Formats: sequence, C-alpha cells, structure tokens
Amino acid sequence: MNRKQRRASESQSRPPARISSNAHKAQQTAEAGITCHRAGQLAEAEKLYTSALALDPKNANFMYLRGTIYLQTGRNADGINEIGAALALNSNSLSALNRLYALNNLGLALREQGRLSEAVTCFTEALRLKSDYPEALNNLGVTLKELGRLDEAIARYGEALRLKPDYPEVLNNLGVAYQEQGRLDDSAACFTAVLRLRPEYPEALYNFGGTLQEQGRVEDAIARFTQALRLKPDYPEALYNLGVMLQEQGRLDDAIARYTEALRLTPDFPDALCQLVHQFQHSCSWKDLASKSEQVLGLVRQHRAGLTPFDLLALPATPADQLDSARVYSRQQNVPAEAKFRHDPERRQHGRIRVGYLSADFHQHPMALLMSELFERHDRTRFETYAYSFGPEDNSEARQRLVAAFDHFTDIRRLSHHEAAERIYQDEIDILIDRKGYTRNARPRILAYRPSPVQVNYLAYPATMGADFIDYLIADPFLIPERNRAFYSEAIVRLPDCYQPNDTRRRIAEPTPSRAECGLPEQGLVFCCFNNTYKITPDFFDVWMRLLRATPGSVLWLLEANASVKNNLRREAQARDVEPDRLIFAPKLPNPEHLARHRLADLFLDNLPFNAHTGTSDALWAGLPVLTCVGETFAGRVAGSLLTAVGLPEMITETLPDYEALALKLASAPAALAAIRRKLGENRATAPLFDIMRYTRNLEIAYGRMWELYCAGRVPEPIEV
Repeated sequence: MNRKQRRASESQSRPPARISSNAHKAQQTAEAGITCHRAGQLAEAEKLYTSALALDPKNANFMYLRGTIYLQTGRNADGINEIGAALALNSNSLSALNRLYALNNLGLALREQGRLSEAVTCFTEALRLKSDYPEALNNLGVTLKELGRLDEAIARYGEALRLKPDYPEVLNNLGVAYQEQGRLDDSAACFTAVLRLRPEYPEALYNFGGTLQEQGRVEDAIARFTQALRLKPDYPEALYNLGVMLQEQGRLDDAIARYTEALRLTPDFPDALCQLVHQFQHSCSWKDLASKSEQVLGLVRQHRAGLTPFDLLALPATPADQLDSARVYSRQQNVPAEAKFRHDPERRQHGRIRVGYLSADFHQHPMALLMSELFERHDRTRFETYAYSFGPEDNSEARQRLVAAFDHFTDIRRLSHHEAAERIYQDEIDILIDRKGYTRNARPRILAYRPSPVQVNYLAYPATMGADFIDYLIADPFLIPERNRAFYSEAIVRLPDCYQPNDTRRRIAEPTPSRAECGLPEQGLVFCCFNNTYKITPDFFDVWMRLLRATPGSVLWLLEANASVKNNLRREAQARDVEPDRLIFAPKLPNPEHLARHRLADLFLDNLPFNAHTGTSDALWAGLPVLTCVGETFAGRVAGSLLTAVGLPEMITETLPDYEALALKLASAPAALAAIRRKLGENRATAPLFDIMRYTRNLEIAYGRMWELYCAGRVPEPIEV
C-alpha cells in the first residue's frame, strides 16, 4: 500500500513544466509545419513534423500529418506505415477529423498499392465514424469496383449522391460502373449530368465517348474524345479511343497517327501498340510491321494485360502465345464467385435440351449466313432453341429468316451483362453457345456469370478463350491435332468432318458478271484472294508477286477493304518489279453478287497465319479452287479443314515453298487446274462440307454428350463424334 502511494507520488513529482514545455514546443512546431503544408512547401513541412515528433514521439496527430506528406510525395509504403502507426497507437488520441481523414487517406494509399481488401476496411471504418461522408463512399465504391463487386460499388455511389447530388466525380464513377455492366443508357445519363455540372471535365468526356462508342454512335464518340483532347492534349487513352473510332470510319491513316501519338506519350501502352499493329495490317502498311509485331509478342510472353487476344491471330504467334494471352484477358472479364449463378441438374425438368445461341451477328453478317440452315434444321423433338441477340436489328431478309429459325428470339441489347445472364438463367438454358468469343462487339462477361451449366466456344473465335467459364470448343481432327490439345483450356469436341456449318441455301446471283464489269482483263489467269486485308503478309505477297512475274498476262484480284490499301499494295508490287495495275481491287458487294464474281477467278490464293475461313467456304461453294498453306494454330488450319471436307486434300500444302511450287504448277497447266475445278463441282453435291443435315446431326450428338456428362456430375471432357 505504501509502495503504491510512493510510486504514485514519485510519478507526480516528475517536473511537469518540462513535459508541458516540450508538448507546447512540439505543438508550435507542428503548427508551423501545417502552415508550410498548406502553402505546398512539403519538404519543409516534413522537417517540422519530424521535429515535433522528436519532442512528442507518441503524438498520433503528428504521425498522421507526416504520413500525409509521405503519401503526397509518392512514398506510399512509408505513408501507410506512419498513418497505420498513428491509428494503432491510439486512434482515439487523434482528433475526430484527423482520425477520419487518416482512415480515408490510408485507404487511398492501400488501394494504390493493390491492397484492396485492406482499403475496403479503412473506408468502411471511416464510414462507421461518419456515415454521411460522401468522399469515403466514393472511394469505397471505386475500390469495390476494382474488386469486381460492381453492384456494391453502384450502391455506394448512390449513397454518396444522395448526400451530395452535385458531386461530379461520383457521377463520373457511376457512369463508368454502368458502362462496365453494359447499362449504356444509364451510363450516358450519368455523363450527361456530369458535364452539365462541369462542362470542361476531360475524364468525363473521355468516359462518355467510351459509352457512345459501345452504343455504336461513332460521330458522337469522336466529338467527345476530341473535346477531351482539346482540354487535355496529353491524354493517351483519349488518343487511343479516338483512333478506334477513326478506324471504324475507314480512316486508317488518321487512326495510325493517333495510336502513334498515344505511344509517344506513353510508350508502355499495350492496347495502343496492338491496335497500331492491327491497322498496319489492315492498310498493308508494312514498313514498321515486323518490329512492332515482335514488341506485341514480347508483351504476350511477359503475360501483360491490355492485349486483345483476337489481334494475335494474324501475327506469327504460337498456340502457346494464344493460350497465354487468352488466359490473361479472361481474368479481366471474370466476376466474383458469389455473383455467379448456381446450377442444379434436378431443377431442369423440361424434357428437351435447351440450347441458347449468344451473338451480336443475327443480321446480315457472314457468320449468320453460314449458320442459318443449321438453326432451321435442329431436331425440335430433342432440342428447344433460343437466340440471345445483342447486335443490330437491320430489318434484312437474313434477320427475318434468323428470327423465324428459333423457337425463342430475345433482343438483349439494352440489358446489362448481369441482366442478360439473369435472363438466360431464368430461361433455364442447358447449353449456351457463345458465338463471339473475343471478336469485335463480344460480351464475354455475360458468360462469366455462368448463366448456363454448359458453355461452349463455337465458330466465331478461332482459338482458345483461356477462360474457366467456357467448357468446350467445337473443332475437328484437322483443326486441332493431338499434338496441340494442350494449348486449349476447353475440352475439345471434334466433329468427324469439319467444324464449320454451311448454308446450302446461300444464293449465287445470276447472271455471272463479265470480266469487264469487274475491271478484269478479257484474257489471262486471274489469281484472287478475297481475304480481309489484315491477313495479307509480306511473305505471301512476295510469293504472289513472283507468281505474277512467272505467269504472263495474269492479275491478282483483291478486296478493296479501305482507302489506304490500294495505294500501299500497288506501291509494294512496284517495289517487287510488278506493274501496279496488275493488282485489281474488288469493291464490297452483297453476298449473292460477291459469290457470283468468284466464277471469274481461276485460283484462290489463301495465306497464313490467318487463313480464309468464310472466304474459303464462299469460294468452294461458288466452284473456285482454293490453295492453302497450313500452320499450327486453329486460325491457320481452317482452310485445310474445309478442303479436306470437300475432298480436295491435294490443295493443302505444308510449307511456303511447296505452296509456291503448286501454285506455279497449276498456273502453268490449265488442264490440271480445270480438273481440280471439275472435281470440286462434282464433290460440291456429295462431300460432307455442304451436307448440312449430316453436320447438324453430328453437332447434336456432341450437344447430347455434353449434357449427359453434366447430368452425370462429370467435368467436361474431350468428345469425339
């Protein structure tokens, strides 16, 4: 008892004046630091806060203030440690305002370091202290969005706006979240509101442009990106998206200029590099193509994000490269596990297997033209068919035919990704067929929600999707030989003849146009390649020019895909000692007329690494022989698959020298080429390639097997039909 009293007395006998003097001096020093801090003199403020802490080491407020300096000067790790120490020391010793700001600032720093769950905890604790704190609600929403928890993020933004309706940053963030969900009308409304409050807000203008871009409003999108760049000229993302819109208008040289400028501002910009390379290919502008292509492949091999897998298909990428790129990209499409739908085989008591086709191409589109008869010929006693369309309604005959081909046709353009997935789930679709993959206008996030227990990559995207939400890939033995199975994340379904369906009702216009009407010479061999121009490579063009030089009077007939390609390819021809006017360019025509003009050509020259796909089947349907060279990727083996299925394996070569030799042999031997054409004409009526009933039954066998495996509780496994 006496000892306790003595100790207490001793404690009280310590010189209080000294403590008071130090504390007072520390406070004065800190206040001087605050003055410097407010004036932007951060180095001086830091010294003063450090001096204050030397006098009063346990002052949480001083720690917090120095921590904010660390954050402001980019020393996030030090800032996190300092503010964390202030809160851990005794958060109650911080002033209420500082405690609130400490939690908010710590959350911001943690988020910047990628420590998202810890950041959520900080913002949540700040809101526990002050529920009407719109800044913390906004920051929490941003962090939840980065975690993929979009619905929660949107709820937090909504709370912030109820507290502060005129909060441009929150409206901007809400517009971005709606855009990511696919709620484009809601997104546009947010950006309109933002710009009413703050017309000169470059980030909102940029984001609005992105929404308009997804709505297909090209001119409006260009206007917003241009406005953003007027306010902020060094805005590489806006330059990039403006480039995308310009290429939509066919202004490839202008698009290339924007991508080049974006890369000048931000050399490490994978999206811009990818698109620059792709537009070099579209315009056949080859000067820097090889070096830039190698840069893209280098980024793939570093597992970098920001690369669209489709853009690799026309590059010299290996199957392993394509798988790596797809896996990285698929992770960007994923959604939280708790947001995915759950499936129970017992729930499905509807008799027929419900097959849903998800696509943006249910209109006048090459893929729809291939598949229409397949949809019509499905066995309705076993299958109930659904279409989910998120592409344009073009009021064409093709659209009307497609709508009539399905038992159910649903337009989901205005639904968010989650709402579209919810609709598919409520329809109890058993097998969902993705008809877009990672091609233009795709919506893979719908599939990431797992609206169907069995999900399939089919026909549109000629590679693996690398995604855990895709179970199967439709192929055939030629497309994916055994040695290449490891480069596909999906279980491979190998149909016996060919993976590609063909509509036998495709009309070929009559009469066949004359050579003169198509700009062709009256005499001489006509080589043609009606591939998209981005598939043309310098190596194959070299071969084609040698063929022209070796075949007097011959011409090369190509598609006139854009304004730049004609001049570029004629210049390349002249550089290879070929008269430029021996390259003839065909304008785009409706499909029946396009098919009819194939009859004027003598030999279709395919290329690598991206074969003609629909282009090969068009040529064969019109009776035009195709010469191909096969590669190792899916995209580089399609023409070989089609030629095998039509009974012309002799038109498949394995190497570029063999390809050139066979082309020259056929060009030099009219009788041999005529024999190939006759054989094609005979096989057209009997070969599996154009036997749509046989094809449909084989595909349905595959669907049935997928469903049996699921109902038996087995994981997806390879299927041989």
